[in-house]
Amino acid sequence: MTRERIWRKSSYSGGTLDSDCVEVSLAHDALVRDSKNPAAEVLTFSTPAWQHLLSWLS
Repeated sequence: MTRERIWRKSSYSGGTLDSDCVEVSLAHDALVRDSKNPAAEVLTFSTPAWQHLLSWLS
C-alpha cells in the first residue's frame, strides 16, 4: 500500500532527499511516516481528521 503512494517531506526539513523528517502521503486519506525509517509503521488519518489537525495547527 505505502510503496504505491507519493511521499512528500515537510518543508521545515529543507525538502532535500538527504534530510530526515516527517513525510506525508495524501490520497483518499493521509499517511505519515518517519523518513529515516520508511518501512516502519505509518500513522493513518482520515481526510476529516487530517484537515482538523491542520486547522488546529494553524
